Amino acid sequence: MESQRPSDELINQVTWKIPNALALVGSGSGEEWNAMTTSWITQVSMEPVLVGIGVDNASVTHRLISAGGAFSINLWSAADTRTFVKFSKPAHQEGLTLNDRPVRAGVTGVPLFEEAVAWMELTLHSATNFGTHTFFVGGIVDAGFDPDYEGPVAAMSDTRMKYGGVKRGGH
Repeated sequence: MESQRPSDELINQVTWKIPNALALVGSGSGEEWNAMTTSWITQVSMEPVLVGIGVDNASVTHRLISAGGAFSINLWSAADTRTFVKFSKPAHQEGLTLNDRPVRAGVTGVPLFEEAVAWMELTLHSATNFGTHTFFVGGIVDAGFDPDYEGPVAAMSDTRMKYGGVKRGGH
């Protein structure tokens, strides 16, 4: 008996239920900086500490991580999720801002968001192409958090955003 593949809609509905943090990924190469919203983040090793992110192969962020060899993951307050909509397209860089959000250069030169409630800066350990996305794994070279912030970090479930499942228009 041959099983049928679930419908695209069913796959989307199920994969959208995977609990995912939302973060801004900072990237840079030379003078060019970018940041993008991501929800595919996970720690993959404890020794060494390695964290991975999934990045669309056609994105500016993919190009900058590949060229620059580093990236940042900036976790945000669950109360400020509107930020993520502005970073679903390439960011506008003006001075030390990306889309009008203040940033500073990290030790690797990638942007770190001043308003992040927690952040980590990583150097590229490995990159594996899995079709539409590359899984970039990095080792933490610097990190920090706001000791006064006690709330939850933003998650996909805090928004009306949907990402994952079967490729749709715009992805």
